[in-house]
Amino acid sequence: MQGQDTQFGCVWAPDALWDPEKEAFLLHWSSSTGADAYTRKRIFCSYTADFRTFTEPEVLYEENSEIIDSAMYAQDGKYYLFYKGGVPCRIRLVEGETPRGPFRTVEAFDRSMDAIEDGLYEAPTAVRLEDGRWALFLDFYGAHGADQGYVPFLSQDLANGVFDRADADFTFPYHFKHGTILTITESEYERIRTFDWTDPGFVGFF
Repeated sequence: MQGQDTQFGCVWAPDALWDPEKEAFLLHWSSSTGADAYTRKRIFCSYTADFRTFTEPEVLYEENSEIIDSAMYAQDGKYYLFYKGGVPCRIRLVEGETPRGPFRTVEAFDRSMDAIEDGLYEAPTAVRLEDGRWALFLDFYGAHGADQGYVPFLSQDLANGVFDRADADFTFPYHFKHGTILTITESEYERIRTFDWTDPGFVGFF
């Protein structure tokens, strides 16, 4: 995708959120552009109802520093945008009244991230659990081998922004990193759980 005057140098970590007012998906991603000689990345966005046609790309969020890996979630009529960036470079959280902003910093979240190493975590992805809490997973890439992968955090509420590390509540096999979480039905889960992956006729889901 290339919009007028954008001249994208990359399109990284796309994500999408349904916007009920627009009756379309807000697709967002991080890109550098030729407008500033590709010196830093911003979060761009575009609307689509069918993932075939898209509105012209626009800047969704930017700072004076490079920012990447956006992930947005709705709660109680507000929108929460996680991303990697800032100085020092960490996972950040901003809040807005609409999915297009304007956004303001959730300072309590910044304090929650004080204990993690600068610049060694990326790709935030979150999910609301059945008990109402939010689980945030950060890809820790600042290690070698099996020490890499998702690190879990838990919060009672996105609005208060307080996330506590919760290693004892989750386990992940090695290589579970830099992904996303999709809700599936019980029947879909059973199909995956019981599927014969050794079937020579299996050619993939798509």
